[in-house]
Amino acid sequence: MDVFAYLVAAWVFLAGCYGLATSRDLIHAVGCLSVCQCATYVLLLAVGYRDGATAPVFSDLKPGARPVVDPVVQALALTDVVVGATVTALLLALVVQVSKRHGTVDPDELSELRG
Repeated sequence: MDVFAYLVAAWVFLAGCYGLATSRDLIHAVGCLSVCQCATYVLLLAVGYRDGATAPVFSDLKPGARPVVDPVVQALALTDVVVGATVTALLLALVVQVSKRHGTVDPDELSELRG
């Protein structure tokens, strides 16, 4: 059961990558990139999980009396959520600008982007 969370994270990441590789729409690509980002949430939670541990609040416990969860991993997960939301908002704003300028969100019809 220890490996299950890591397998879920890998599956979510691969599902997002598959959608990203097969997407025919820029909005769909941004959504698939967000799914790939969600795999990091699961991975961070799997790294920080301890069986039978409590929240890292020591108001009523002596330090070392009971196992606690690592608060650094929780802070990293929260930071990851904020960064993921910011990147998604920025990419969606770029898709809106591409749609206004070129009239399409299909990557194959954007001839100016070809080298």
